[in-house]
Amino acid sequence: MLDKICTYYPYHIGIIGGGELGKMMTIAAKQLGFNVIILDPTPDCPAAQVADKQIIASFTDRESITSLAKSSQVVTYEFEYIDSQTLIDLVQAGHKIYPNPSTLQVIQNKLFQKEALVKGGIPVTFFSPVKDRGDILALAKNWSYPLILKSCIGGYDGRGSYVIKGPSDIDKALEMFKGIELMVETFVPFVCEVSMIVVRSKSDGVRIYPLAENKHVDNILQHSITPARVSDSVVQRAREIAAQTIEVFQGIGVFCIEMFVTLEGNILVNQVVPRPHNSGHYTIEACVTSQFEQHIRAICDLPLGDTRLLNPAIMVNLLGTPGEQGRAVVEGCATALKIPGVNLHIYGKKETCPNRKMGHVTIIAPALKEAMFYGKQVARILKVRTLKEDEK
Repeated sequence: MLDKICTYYPYHIGIIGGGELGKMMTIAAKQLGFNVIILDPTPDCPAAQVADKQIIASFTDRESITSLAKSSQVVTYEFEYIDSQTLIDLVQAGHKIYPNPSTLQVIQNKLFQKEALVKGGIPVTFFSPVKDRGDILALAKNWSYPLILKSCIGGYDGRGSYVIKGPSDIDKALEMFKGIELMVETFVPFVCEVSMIVVRSKSDGVRIYPLAENKHVDNILQHSITPARVSDSVVQRAREIAAQTIEVFQGIGVFCIEMFVTLEGNILVNQVVPRPHNSGHYTIEACVTSQFEQHIRAICDLPLGDTRLLNPAIMVNLLGTPGEQGRAVVEGCATALKIPGVNLHIYGKKETCPNRKMGHVTIIAPALKEAMFYGKQVARILKVRTLKEDEK
């Protein structure tokens, strides 16, 4: 366990990815006295605005990733779709990289991830690999429509999936994913989608955050409500499953477990994300220890922090407006900041496009009803749009 942090001989943390998650990880690391090097192909990306150094390189640039590892005492990442084999090779060469790249390689493939969950006794939807129309028709006989066709590799925020409502949708869906490894899942009617942030370290066990209730539109997270408005028994079962899941993957660091609550009150794991997550942003203001500080503590093997919820909270994403693309400006900030309990986070992305995550707002209040009331106001006030020519 790291016991001393010396500012004269600084401990360097390497982060692959310079988006908003990398930025918030960097801020947490700097607060604890660490130096941070990020790797990202975009100059002046959000994390570069606060990090000590940026390596400008592709996420598949083996030489640059190796250079990052050699310059850092520990390496982590802010998103999944990176060169996991290079990271595995670096671990075998003696570098510290968390979460473990072998775990990442399994999670990167949705089929392998689901197979690992089933092997670990974690409840999931029915799923199967498919290759052609015949495979899908055969599954439809047993499972019925709708079915969810997914690419096994890549895809997030709803990208990489297609809802097959009947036989007439199959050819179109297959054409969309031509040449890609595919799987099918059953569609599960659910009461709500929930997620749980869970953290594990080598020396200090597991900590679990309160359950968040998530609202998605077109597969993009719009807001998260904490604590989730579900029964105590559902919360307890979700906690058990989250703890079991991170043990299945032997995760080090913060993981997000995304789950469905079924009509019968059962919990099914939808997917596992091996990093801090959008639905855990509420932890920055609403919990004793944020998910980002917790992640830094875990990968550096420092004692884990307190996960208690201090106040009910709602987190609202600030998304790029449909039809708007170009230089970004956020409207309504001064008005929103007058509202009690508002905490505004602008990520520093220069360009906006439809539904791009440009920032978020967390509203905390003594009562959840009050936080939700102010959250609706904030969602109406704050808008992301493009800078007009006469404003430049």
